[in-house]
Amino acid sequence: MRTIIDIHSFTARVFYIWDKTWLLLTCGNYKSGEYNSMTVAWGGFGNMWNFPLALIVVRPTRYTYEFINKYESFTLCAFPERFRNELNFLGTVSGRDRKKITESKLTPAPSFLVPSPGFEEADLWIECEKMYWQDFNPEHFLMPEVESRYPDKDYHRMVFGKIIRVMGDKKKYAS
Repeated sequence: MRTIIDIHSFTARVFYIWDKTWLLLTCGNYKSGEYNSMTVAWGGFGNMWNFPLALIVVRPTRYTYEFINKYESFTLCAFPERFRNELNFLGTVSGRDRKKITESKLTPAPSFLVPSPGFEEADLWIECEKMYWQDFNPEHFLMPEVESRYPDKDYHRMVFGKIIRVMGDKKKYAS
């Protein structure tokens, strides 16, 4: 059951949630019906300028890139393992070409504090307001293996989002 989690009580197996569970990034406006989602496996949670933050990255080739640039909020949702196929689908099919959210069978729902939607099936729902962005500069990569992740030179845009609400299964995501 999802309930509000105080940000100072929010806990997650951070490396596991990004690398193994994945998160669904959604950006846009629920009321207007203009939003897109993509599965993300690179990012983080932390503290910057004394604000709790979620760090996400989006390549300029992704359809969600248009939304992350246009809108001032985003959500991150985690799901129980039984939704793994839907997350894989949403991470590999473009919303430019198909109604992928409808096809996924997940249920978009209005957020409480931001225009970007979350999903009814999520067991973790994080609402964020954008606070900073910067494009990766390959001249600053200090490890050659990082550059190898960009054979098409489509370097990510990094976005910091101030976490303004966390809702989730307290047994799983709160201390």
